Amino acid sequence: MKTWYRIGALLAVSAMAVTAVFGQTNNNKKELSVEESYLQESIEQMVIREQARADSRDMKLVALEYIGEAIKGGRANPEIQKTLEYLALEGTVSQAREGGVGRIINNYPDVRAKAAQYLGELGTKEAKDVLVKMVLSDPEPMVLTEAIKSLGKIGTNENDEVSTTISWIVTRFDILNPDNILALSALEAYEKIAEKNGGIKDPAAVRTIIRIAEGNYIRPVQARARETLNTLRKYTAQQNNKSGGQSSGQK
Repeated sequence: MKTWYRIGALLAVSAMAVTAVFGQTNNNKKELSVEESYLQESIEQMVIREQARADSRDMKLVALEYIGEAIKGGRANPEIQKTLEYLALEGTVSQAREGGVGRIINNYPDVRAKAAQYLGELGTKEAKDVLVKMVLSDPEPMVLTEAIKSLGKIGTNENDEVSTTISWIVTRFDILNPDNILALSALEAYEKIAEKNGGIKDPAAVRTIIRIAEGNYIRPVQARARETLNTLRKYTAQQNNKSGGQSSGQK
């Protein structure tokens, strides 16, 4: 209830502030338009931050709706990213327990999955770092699937960090309980990473793809793994042809 009162008070203050801005004289129209825009953005950020940190799962989902609108509207900023990081890691890295020692009371996989999706849409290095943390720490397949998809969408793979992380989680599930959807999302991510980087040279990724192709997965997933291997071979062949052409030119 305290959170609802805080948000209600915040909205009331926000309304008063907006009214004050619009009540200025017409002599400052240009300045007011900038001020109004800044005020609106600041209010939006405050409301999103309060909603994200509410105890209610529903309030967190509402915050994510606002975040999605902000990203689509080109209003993403470091504050939005911080809020997404908070929601993405809440319940795993950041846990609240009943009475301080009891069950986890802020574990909302659907919230984390949606946060992972929006981190992919942000596409920043910081967003990629949060997604890697999610893959390494989250136990829920639905969350991991969205995080892997977003890592593929971003596409960066410096020092094979992303491809190795994806391989690690797929192998972990493969040993305990193979997950077809998780494996498929990994294959799609590998392909997108390869497309953006001219291939993948990470041996762990290749081993993981072979493992999926030959492992305990449904046939469509196995077939997709073989397709992914063929795609990676094409990138390797292209690189070899380029290297061969450069060597011939130097001679």
